[in-house]
Amino acid sequence: MSSLDHRAVKEVAEALRAAGLSAAADGIRVLADDVRTAAAAAAALGVPVGAIANSLVFVARRADGDRPLLVLTSGDHRADTGRVAGLVGADEIARADPAFVRAHTGQAIGGVAPVGHPEPLETLVDRHLERYPVVWAAAGHPKTVFPTSHADLVTLTGGTAARVGAEEDDPST
Repeated sequence: MSSLDHRAVKEVAEALRAAGLSAAADGIRVLADDVRTAAAAAAALGVPVGAIANSLVFVARRADGDRPLLVLTSGDHRADTGRVAGLVGADEIARADPAFVRAHTGQAIGGVAPVGHPEPLETLVDRHLERYPVVWAAAGHPKTVFPTSHADLVTLTGGTAARVGAEEDDPST
């Protein structure tokens, strides 16, 4: 089975088309190897690592219960969990385990797309992605990616553009 025929990739393509982003859906690329890291994806695509939109799934712990949180970060940028917790009003943010990721996204770590999930996820989109006219996001499988933009990621996910890294305290970043 081709990666394009994978259930999650088809769901991502459908979600992109439904959002009016047919060019992104038609631009889904199948890479020769799994690209489970931003560095691997950047190398495979020949783009800067910062142009890769990492999909990080966290557990946002709040008084009313745990919820999934998707943070789309620039591949050259690390999310600060304390900052992220403050941005979403959580008591704590913890990295989700593979079972939690699959349960809430329907996708495996390394291929988690910004869309195509069973239910929409609360999402933060790293403002560092604004530096690139084209960013690449996973398309539901570790061998697939699609081209998009920071603005389209915010719109597509219903997310919030945010500064998610610890270095954000430095006004020169």
